[in-house]
Amino acid sequence: MSSRSKSTFRCTECGADHPKWAGRCDACGAWNSLAEEMAAKTVPTGGASRRAGGALSLAAGGSVALTPRLRDVDGSHARRWTTGIDEFDFVLGGGIVPGSMVLIGGEPGIGKSTLLLQVAARLQAGGHSTLYASGEESALQIKLRADRLLEDAGDVSLLSETNLETVLTTAASVSPAVLVVDSIQTVFTNDLDGAPGNVGQVRECAARLMRFAKESGTAVFVVGHVTKGGGIAGPKTLEHIVDTVLYFEGENSIDHRVLRATKNRFGSVDEIGVFRMAQDGLVPVANPSELFLGDRSMHASGSAVTALIEGSRPILIEIQALAAKAGFGTPQRVATGYDGRRLALLLAVLDKRAGLSFGLLDVFLNVVGGMRLHEPAGDLAVAVALASSVYDRALSHDAVFVGEVGLGGEIRPVSQAERRLSEAANMGMTTAYLAERAVPARVPKGLRAIGVRTIADLFERVFT
Repeated sequence: MSSRSKSTFRCTECGADHPKWAGRCDACGAWNSLAEEMAAKTVPTGGASRRAGGALSLAAGGSVALTPRLRDVDGSHARRWTTGIDEFDFVLGGGIVPGSMVLIGGEPGIGKSTLLLQVAARLQAGGHSTLYASGEESALQIKLRADRLLEDAGDVSLLSETNLETVLTTAASVSPAVLVVDSIQTVFTNDLDGAPGNVGQVRECAARLMRFAKESGTAVFVVGHVTKGGGIAGPKTLEHIVDTVLYFEGENSIDHRVLRATKNRFGSVDEIGVFRMAQDGLVPVANPSELFLGDRSMHASGSAVTALIEGSRPILIEIQALAAKAGFGTPQRVATGYDGRRLALLLAVLDKRAGLSFGLLDVFLNVVGGMRLHEPAGDLAVAVALASSVYDRALSHDAVFVGEVGLGGEIRPVSQAERRLSEAANMGMTTAYLAERAVPARVPKGLRAIGVRTIADLFERVFT
């Protein structure tokens, strides 16, 4: 029995189906989240067979699968494929797992295709055949990009195709070790109506690519465009289908990029790799702390350094603050790389607990290098940078500030203080300010750890 395709609407936030479009999802309450989806053109037919007593019902064409014991499953120590691009291998958890599917997202022009072409060239040179399927660029365009790369991508197989069936059939015949699809929003399947890039096409194509990866052992890399909100375009379930999700962060105006793992079934989450955009491609940065602190001014007020933990890696980041007299109207509160609500909270704490009033001042805060400050360990650096700007007194260039600031003005300890201090010592820092209870028993050589209880105590030590 066959039927004409029929459109339904699916919520991109929770995945709930709706018979017709509405401005608000009834299941999760999200607004403007329903996207049209075309159902399959054909519906499989067939009866069902039942065992006596109705205990088991098998759909037509189904079969009983084998259920091995976990102890009998091989491959728990499967060797990964390394590309030789250290930062990329590090973010993946040590290399590429055969049969995995990796989604790489980012803004246009940030370097997704460039990085994957470099990876394809490295893998091809290492004996792992690679098929690069592009639905956005012709073979000539890819060749022009490859000519300026440091790696030689001449042996990489190219396929300029948007039809998913053709891509999978070609991959099955070539049997590559790695398949790159650039991008998931440009491919489509004939089994669904609708243009490439809609919710149904994106999810169905991703599911089939995932099935191909698991059945063939080919590692599949998929490029995904991002929306205005910074998320992968298409259904949220796309990120649940794949094994690993990597996001490119950074501005086009700066020459470095941050590759962050937001999901990884084979490694740590929130690991980052730092790259520098050069004429011959993306160059890995072995010491990110040195990169982010390289252009720091030694004598400017409003600058403080903190130590963050990104995945398993400690990194030193500079925080810049500027408090200036408001010109007119309501004072501005502008934060780049930092939560605006957290900034408002710290301003209130500084006013109430340390006597610093920002009611008539514009406040501008910037996390240098395009990084985003998510964890509360940077609160202390933000607070002391704001105070430094108000007092117009520069902080010591070899001091680092690590700690969470509470509503009572108290300084709270943060996790992995020893690793943060060790990175600070390696970068030449000589003084570290942190919560009194967080001072470790063994401090790295050359570093003096000073414990403080409240934000007022810190200001007294630093500015008096």
